[in-house]
Amino acid sequence: MAAGLGLGFLAVLVIVLWISSPYPDSGPGGALHLAAGLWLLAHGTDLVRYETLSGVPAPVGMTPLLLVALPVLLMRRAARLGSASGDGSDGDEVLPASVVFSAVTCGYLTVGSLATVYAAGGPMPADPLSAAWHVPLVAVLAAAGGVWVAKGRPLGPLPEWVPKGVRRAVARPRYSLALRSGAAGALVLLGGGVLLVGASLAWHGAEVQGTFLALTGVWSGRFAVLLLALALIPNAMVWGAAYALGPGFALGAGATVTPLGFEGSAALPLPRFPLLSALPPQGPGSPVTWAVGVIPVAAGLAVGWFAVRRAREVSYGETALTAGLGSMVCGLLTAGLAGAASGPLGSRELARFGPVWWQAGGAAAAWTLAVAVPLAVAVHAWRNRPAAGTGDEWHVPGTRELRWETLRRAAGVPLVPDRAPVAAPAPVAVPAAASAPGPPVRPQPQPNPVPVPEPDPEPEPDPLPTPIPDPVPATPVAPPVLPVSGARVLSRRRPPL
Repeated sequence: MAAGLGLGFLAVLVIVLWISSPYPDSGPGGALHLAAGLWLLAHGTDLVRYETLSGVPAPVGMTPLLLVALPVLLMRRAARLGSASGDGSDGDEVLPASVVFSAVTCGYLTVGSLATVYAAGGPMPADPLSAAWHVPLVAVLAAAGGVWVAKGRPLGPLPEWVPKGVRRAVARPRYSLALRSGAAGALVLLGGGVLLVGASLAWHGAEVQGTFLALTGVWSGRFAVLLLALALIPNAMVWGAAYALGPGFALGAGATVTPLGFEGSAALPLPRFPLLSALPPQGPGSPVTWAVGVIPVAAGLAVGWFAVRRAREVSYGETALTAGLGSMVCGLLTAGLAGAASGPLGSRELARFGPVWWQAGGAAAAWTLAVAVPLAVAVHAWRNRPAAGTGDEWHVPGTRELRWETLRRAAGVPLVPDRAPVAAPAPVAVPAAASAPGPPVRPQPQPNPVPVPEPDPEPEPDPLPTPIPDPVPATPVAPPVLPVSGARVLSRRRPPL
């Protein structure tokens, strides 16, 4: 189902462009063969173009990364819906994750093999060896992601067949932090690449517009060029990140664009395309191009900041190790993206087009490692610094009494009222005979008391007049004690011995 939807979408798009084109080169069969080839290209498969001026077949191996999102999203959704078809509450059968994964992957690979055979009769057939591993790789990764999401994103232990040492090592929190910090660094690099490409397009706006209008004069052709430029924007993001890292990207066998300069002319003149019109001019670099070094520095800061989340729980060495692992993850992600965003566009001058994956990955790891580790250690030390006001002078004997005395004098009234001393009770004399020990005396039973008649009450005397006390002057009420600020606390010195 997912493969059919992807093929159908591209087939409709190609047929619409073929119908609107004023100069169609082939019939509807050729358009459908081209749609199958584009669907395979979306998986990273290399296509072969036989109709060239030199007669030598030219490979087309650069994959528009925006097209990759189509099969990945469809495959992921199919696996997720297949895993969530029943929850067992109403007697529904709950399919295991392995069954769903196998069924979805096998069906997708069946459609992929048929599309490879069908595209062989078109103008740009697919390379069978390239399709044999690109299509299964994309299908397996997308299906596994869909099943994992449908099962609630479990993060349980690794299977039993994994070595015990590896399972213990992966279970440590440092690796999850390293993955997050490395992903954050890669996202910062991609964001910097977007800003760099957008600024370059705005700076060379006149050249970009002239190239776009000069390619074709009909609206259908311009619409096709616009769609191709939009599909290549993710590739341009990766190229911009590789340019900011230093290695740059290749525009053929002998031309490389770096911040230090645009050298080489083997690939010039370049194909007329809007994105290529935003390249910097040939010659040595300038302070404007050198300023792109801020992007990898920002990526290193992001890696170091995310790697220090557990600063209060671990040591300095653990924090530095986490930052180093995050830098390695950032380098691996950058290398993978650079490899996916590059590829050949021909057999001679354009045999190398885009960034070199190992150069971009190594530069990303080196930049982030040089910035992330010192930052992580510095932030670790800052977060574990002693709190202010908890030094030894706080616990010096007599300091608290001096503070209370200073506050009392500043207020003018005692903070705690003095209490009059209470006299101790006088000791009661006990006879010696009574205090001497003796045998215990058993209590004797008392006879019943005899009732005695009460005497007649005596007449009460006349009441005496109550004396009127002298007026007592009112005691002045002390004003309320206000909070004292700025009181200076003097430490008491101990007398010399």
